[in-house]
Amino acid sequence: MENGIPEELITRINELARKKKSKGLTQNELQEQKKLRNKYLKHFRKNFRSQVEMLQVYDKHGKEVTPEKVKNIQRDRGLRDD
Repeated sequence: MENGIPEELITRINELARKKKSKGLTQNELQEQKKLRNKYLKHFRKNFRSQVEMLQVYDKHGKEVTPEKVKNIQRDRGLRDD
């Protein structure tokens, strides 16, 4: 599992991509490919959002400048004490 994305999902997406380049895909395979890509993007966005929400941003003087929206999300999740 790469960053929460099932390995089978990535493997199948790659298989369909190779087949599309070599022989082409049937209508069913094109639909499957679209469905799998959407599923991949859903996982990717969820993981990316989680990473961004865990960030704390500091300026060059060491002062925290994390956006208030992110701070509020972190507070809601119990990740901040302030």
